[in-house]
Amino acid sequence: MDIRYSTGPKDMQRYTTEELRDEFLIQNLYQPDAVQAVYSHVDRMVVLGILPVSKAVSIDQGIDVWANFGTHYFLERREAGVFNLGGAGSIVADGVKYDLGFQDCLYISMGTKEVTFESKDGKDPARFYLVSAPAHKPCKTTFISIKDANKRPCGSEETCNKRVINQFIHPDVLETCQLCMGLTQLAPGSVWNSMPCHTHERRMEIYTYFNLPKDNVVMHFMGQPQQTRHLVMQNFDAVISPSWSIHCGCGTSNYTFIWAMGGENKEFDDMDNIAVPDLR
Repeated sequence: MDIRYSTGPKDMQRYTTEELRDEFLIQNLYQPDAVQAVYSHVDRMVVLGILPVSKAVSIDQGIDVWANFGTHYFLERREAGVFNLGGAGSIVADGVKYDLGFQDCLYISMGTKEVTFESKDGKDPARFYLVSAPAHKPCKTTFISIKDANKRPCGSEETCNKRVINQFIHPDVLETCQLCMGLTQLAPGSVWNSMPCHTHERRMEIYTYFNLPKDNVVMHFMGQPQQTRHLVMQNFDAVISPSWSIHCGCGTSNYTFIWAMGGENKEFDDMDNIAVPDLR
């Protein structure tokens, strides 16, 4: 498991491009029949990439759960949200099977002992993106399809940020302990997300970008509002965004991204907005 320790804003101001990428960028999440895991000490969030090709893959495959979490199984004291970013697939959680199409989501409750992931067709494998947060009580494991997500259109063509926010793991949709997740789709011709940007002093976020056409990238902006930095991100890359950091992106094409949040509260609009002229 890749361990990422907490970094302060003053340290980041001195980072080289390579150091910035090493601390915050998550790449190569999807390897055939394997679990790729990144543990961030920022609110103790875990990011997993699972690409089952020829067999069913367990959530804890290759992970020493006791050494990393001090628990007997992965979700003993954790909850998780999973999105399928590939072909048709299924998840079996404590004996119950859930079929996930492209951009469908499954919330998995704390206390779920056995979770496995499988593709319907290994030639077009499912691509499971998972974020897990510490939890204090069990909630209900729930499947949410892309068509049933709570949709919030926003932005405009004039500002190149016309988009639809799809809320999946969110207080308006279902109960969780602290995890919130959703999927934002940018319209053709729009490239900016979350602009004007903001910070969440009470919560951190993790982004992953996908649906990027070949040879296109997203410029992900982070850092304190007066000390901004950027990361060049490829299709399926993810990025850790601490509570003190802005988080917004501009692509060379439209794209889709998944946001995941954990921290003190679950108030979606609890943010500290930054005026565009104040950015540096």
